[in-house]
Amino acid sequence: MTRLTATLLAAAMAAAYSPALSAQWPLHPKPGVPTGPDGRVNLTAAARRAPDGKPDLSGIWMRTNRVEKPGSAPAGQPPLATMGNIGAGFKEGPPYLPWATELVTKRTGGYDNPDGLCLPQGPGQFHNDPQPREIIQLPHKTLIVHESNYMLRTIYTDGRRLPKLGEPQPYWHGYSVGRWEGDTLVVETNNFRGVQGGNPGDGWLDSRGSPYTDALQMTERFRRVNFGNLHIDVTINDPKAYARPFTVRVEQVIVADGSEMIEFICHENQQFLKMTGRQ
Repeated sequence: MTRLTATLLAAAMAAAYSPALSAQWPLHPKPGVPTGPDGRVNLTAAARRAPDGKPDLSGIWMRTNRVEKPGSAPAGQPPLATMGNIGAGFKEGPPYLPWATELVTKRTGGYDNPDGLCLPQGPGQFHNDPQPREIIQLPHKTLIVHESNYMLRTIYTDGRRLPKLGEPQPYWHGYSVGRWEGDTLVVETNNFRGVQGGNPGDGWLDSRGSPYTDALQMTERFRRVNFGNLHIDVTINDPKAYARPFTVRVEQVIVADGSEMIEFICHENQQFLKMTGRQ
């Protein structure tokens, strides 16, 4: 790789992963944000409740950027995942099947990461993206709007069943249905679409290139710990790519200063391939 190519590649990747510049925009604080005696937001105040009594997950959330050493997860909790490596918290890494291990090695460098090419993120990336996402909890569905790549997920909570695996669905990020188990929203998703060429192992779970296939079934457990903190346990069950199911943890923190989501326009005029000399 020439120095010029390397410089252009670094610039393109920086543009693709730059966080939202929300500080440039006027703030519109929302009423009812709990504060302490010092006037600062009290992140440990009790979580809000929806009219039906369930915890209200609504709000704009950011990843915490906290890291853990492999094998150091708190007792009773799965290891912490990162956008770059879904299995970062495991001492031995994710339980790849041999072909998946080989593919991850080939993907080293992330040049073909769909997210870096302004294509949809993988199901392990969108929870840990450095840009915000907004959860909108409604009576019969919950929406998650991701600023990065302008992504929308719909989680149906009206009692419908998950479709059979392999049934054609119009959702790139799979079909999601949710149910409440106490104060935890349990979301099951299947029928994910790949992101490049439609090959069985073409999906990217993380920026490292951990694959997923058309057999992927994902279970998420959303728990609003308190006003300011959201924990999501994500179970990956993909027998075509992994020797066994595995669960990781995602941590997010509320954005309570009145910042709002902004547009993310990247899909048109994407010059990454030209700038790296591959087109």
